[in-house]
Amino acid sequence: MRKVFVLANPDAGRGKGAVARDAAVERLRTLGLEPSVHTASSVAETRRLAAEAVNAKPDVLVLVGGDGTLSIVLDELVGSGVPLVLVPAGTGNDLARALGIPFGSADTAAVAAEAAMYGVPRAVDVGEAVCPEGTARFLTVAALGFDAKVSERTNRLRWPPGRARYYLALLIELTRLTPMRFTMSVDGTESPVSDGTLIAIGNTRTYGGGMPICPEADPHDGLLDVVHIAPLSRFQLIRLFPHLLRGTHTQLPAATTSRAAEVEVKAPGLLVYADGERIGTESVRVRTLPGALIVLLPSTDA
Repeated sequence: MRKVFVLANPDAGRGKGAVARDAAVERLRTLGLEPSVHTASSVAETRRLAAEAVNAKPDVLVLVGGDGTLSIVLDELVGSGVPLVLVPAGTGNDLARALGIPFGSADTAAVAAEAAMYGVPRAVDVGEAVCPEGTARFLTVAALGFDAKVSERTNRLRWPPGRARYYLALLIELTRLTPMRFTMSVDGTESPVSDGTLIAIGNTRTYGGGMPICPEADPHDGLLDVVHIAPLSRFQLIRLFPHLLRGTHTQLPAATTSRAAEVEVKAPGLLVYADGERIGTESVRVRTLPGALIVLLPSTDA
């Protein structure tokens, strides 16, 4: 019998994690598996349980949670040889979007869990961001500039609740908008683009729950997609948002795109976020770790 370790974050997706966990475990048992089920109540416990899972060498680790939960366990999984089954239960689920894993209900959680029995293994690239404060790995997008400042402001606000807090942070940062003095090198060569509004370095197409900031990014190609947005006025940035939502911003004169294995960016006051979490400040070197994570994807033949 397959040895299956289930690690769940019940608070993911504002409580959706518990529902997704129960649905996933029920489906695994229906398939004749006897999973070892573990529920984490903190970041530290999530890391500890992930380390225990990897040390136990299961045939598969079923992770129930969102992109934030994934970022917590990523260091343990990379290079471990333990395949991952993702049961998405976060608010954004951007990696699930990139990999075509269903999400949104108890039924889709059950379908995603079936990959523990019938899943197709696929190598997924991992990003690695090195800042003066330390190193962090990520799976979706590293954000530098305006969008990172919005994330920082959102985390600092205590009111209002939910999505409204993000919109308030966006409005505050719009009033403070100034160009960043970026210096960027791509695969060791200094880039001709410099000052700008933001730089996004994507392993996947989307961040923030579906915004296609790097619309051509592919988590299987061994490369990172880099999107640089030139300096914009407040009015120009507001007009850019509909294009960002559609992924058509890269067709505009303000956008410059490239693809690279390694990118280095420096700027006074730089903030670096990846997978929605603060990584560091002032400078960052981002590189790709090709195929560093093995994910079992749902089979269309199951």
